[in-house]
Amino acid sequence: MRRWKTWLLFGALVWVGGGTLTYFFGYADDRRFFIPGPTTHGHYQIELKCDACHTPMMGVKTDACNTCHAAELAAVNDTHPRTKFTDPRNAELRTRLDADECVACHREHRPDHTHAMGVSQPEDLCFHCHQEIGKERPSHAGLGFKTCATAGCHNFHDNTALYEDFIAKHTGEPDTRERAARLIRVAASLAPGAKPLTGADRVVPAGIVADQQLIYEWEQSAHARAGVNCAECHQAGDTNKPWIAQPSETSCARCHDHAVQGFLGSRHGMRLAAGLSALTPTDARLPMRADAAHRTMTCNACHGTHRYDTRTAAVDACLRCHDDRHSRAYVGSPHQLTWLAELAGDAAPGTGVSCATCHLPRELHRVGGHDVVRVQHNQNANLRPNEKMIRTACLDCHGYGFVLDALADRALIAANFQGRPGRHLDTVEMVVRRLVSEASRQTTKENQP
Repeated sequence: MRRWKTWLLFGALVWVGGGTLTYFFGYADDRRFFIPGPTTHGHYQIELKCDACHTPMMGVKTDACNTCHAAELAAVNDTHPRTKFTDPRNAELRTRLDADECVACHREHRPDHTHAMGVSQPEDLCFHCHQEIGKERPSHAGLGFKTCATAGCHNFHDNTALYEDFIAKHTGEPDTRERAARLIRVAASLAPGAKPLTGADRVVPAGIVADQQLIYEWEQSAHARAGVNCAECHQAGDTNKPWIAQPSETSCARCHDHAVQGFLGSRHGMRLAAGLSALTPTDARLPMRADAAHRTMTCNACHGTHRYDTRTAAVDACLRCHDDRHSRAYVGSPHQLTWLAELAGDAAPGTGVSCATCHLPRELHRVGGHDVVRVQHNQNANLRPNEKMIRTACLDCHGYGFVLDALADRALIAANFQGRPGRHLDTVEMVVRRLVSEASRQTTKENQP
């Protein structure tokens, strides 16, 4: 209590003194001095933006969590939504586990109580509501409650690739498909009456001098081919507005709102979304290349400032910063070989596997009555837990059972999938046995006099 009283007194003095003491002790405007414990991997980048999560009274409400996570939970049809715990019919269960607020299970600044993905509940959490599962399902008899979230089994919120009907649909598939079933993006088309632009067509205010290399890069870009002139980015589409030397993601959002919103929701852009400075590799907890320390994560960090080469963004931009074992092992991997074959024209478009293929997958959207292929720029959307990748990436090329085993093998992931899985999960077999058992019982019932 003495320690807490001292901390509160010191905080009050700093507040009243307008920051004088923090400057005196060398913590100028650095709120990390007041953080009671390390922030989780999912939130540490925005830990200086306390009010992104905390109310003025320092509580954390579900509304704050929903600011970033509501759309994702809705998209996966959250298997444990808040309504499950506020439903009066579950009042008895709620006495065992009151989880109608996110902070019931996710608590920050408590590293000694925090497991993977910021979960701060005991590993046998499922026991509170599913005590009878061993009797209800013979396949689960004898299984420990700490195994519920084992790879290939259950996730608390997102089970879109792990429910029985989906697994049953994908039984008996080969390890590798003969042809990749990947979505193909269609190049932007010219507006009616427009034409591809060249350097001679560019329109800039008087006094603006551009480097010839930048002009050349713009001429080779999809922007110039689609008739997008300089003012669209540098003057927000209005030549009467002031010239913006370095357009931000706000300019990109005028045409690429879906991509920008995904980026702002990702690890790469979440600092910008919170009103902080752009992420740099030095802010990361993953190993990063030392020569990338100066780079700032904006749209241009991956796409370039004028060329906007999406092929460069798909691999080279990633490897310019990331230096973990998984990233380094991509070079020379079977995935990279397919990518190089596509770039060389030796393989069909869409058959190559780049970093973006798995971590920034293409998705089909219905826009204005038409199907549109878009890239999901929020890499969190299919990464944690990694079973999210099954539907959006892995099944394009591989069979379900092979994918489950591969994603459960940490050593194989670190090696960027060079080799075969060293683990085997019983998930598919358990579903098949259950379906056979159900069918047998149904047949027996029908044959009874």
